[in-house]
Amino acid sequence: MRALPPDSAEHARLRDAVIRECLPLADRIARRYDHRGETHDDLVQVARVGLVNAVNRFDPTAGPEFLSFAIPTMMGEVKRYFRDCGWAVNVPRRLKDLYPALAPATAELMQRLGRSPNAAELAAVLEVDRMDVVEALTAAAGFKTRSIDTGAARGEDTPALADRMGGPDPGIGFVDECDALRAQLQSLPPREYRIVIMRFFESLTQTEIAARMGISQMHVSRLLAQSLDRLRTGMTDSDGTAIA
Repeated sequence: MRALPPDSAEHARLRDAVIRECLPLADRIARRYDHRGETHDDLVQVARVGLVNAVNRFDPTAGPEFLSFAIPTMMGEVKRYFRDCGWAVNVPRRLKDLYPALAPATAELMQRLGRSPNAAELAAVLEVDRMDVVEALTAAAGFKTRSIDTGAARGEDTPALADRMGGPDPGIGFVDECDALRAQLQSLPPREYRIVIMRFFESLTQTEIAARMGISQMHVSRLLAQSLDRLRTGMTDSDGTAIA
């Protein structure tokens, strides 16, 4: 194809033939990314766009064979689609890149440990910071929104999501409490913050925390009590009334 003029009929014929020959490969690559929140048809279209890009960019004088160039190009196109278009909220790129690795790492650790791994264990396997794992897991909730009309198209007897939604939540104030608690957690000294996270978010025992921190279990107990006192004080209004 390189030897032919780009606007020639023969060039177009060969280009179309290569694309048709490789369409099944693009479809197989799309199937690898099924069940991740995007429709199969959309993934097929994106993978095929990657195939067309690979055909247009391929330089046979550069060294690798066409498939060695085309497969990473198609996979890269699909990954970019997930990273740039598959999120319903604005998420930092580092978390978008980390998200696809969480599921296989979790499955591997569950098989090895016989339980669900915590954030620190996932971080160790993925060689990333523990807080990045925590943030990526939290951000995953914003990967894909769902229309309130979902369900109606499945059959006349299936109510839409909007029909199943409840009314105002009397416990909505709990959200404000969570926001206030998050702010108070961030105000803790670094060591106390780590201890609270390990105890209440990673479900570690005081003995396990002590081993990780290199201090005694009694010291952990004192720091934990001190941290909880700080949080209780911070979660109290200026008139002494607890936030509710």
